[in-house]
Amino acid sequence: MVESNVALDRIFGALADVTRRDILKRVSRAEHTISELAQPYAMSLAAIAKHVSVLEKAGLITKRRSGKEKVIQIQPKTLKVAFSYLSEYEKIWSARFDALEKLLEDQQSS
Repeated sequence: MVESNVALDRIFGALADVTRRDILKRVSRAEHTISELAQPYAMSLAAIAKHVSVLEKAGLITKRRSGKEKVIQIQPKTLKVAFSYLSEYEKIWSARFDALEKLLEDQQSS
């Protein structure tokens, strides 16, 4: 049976898109309004708002009101969830590569 983790599915689903990854990278450096985020892209403000919505549903960003604008900021705790998940696989693969390296060294010395 496949174990489902809805939070991870949303996080990795959100990160699967290059535009959303770029938005996240920009927001990680500084808070932005949706209109500021939209400036470098050749797409509508509504399309950017949809990307922002996907990132927000995944918990990677939050929106807050500042006057008439909605300000977007990163939520690093959510990235830690993804990092923690991936670090388990890093441990597994590091151990496998270490074992392979040892095996190859043993074969060369024989």
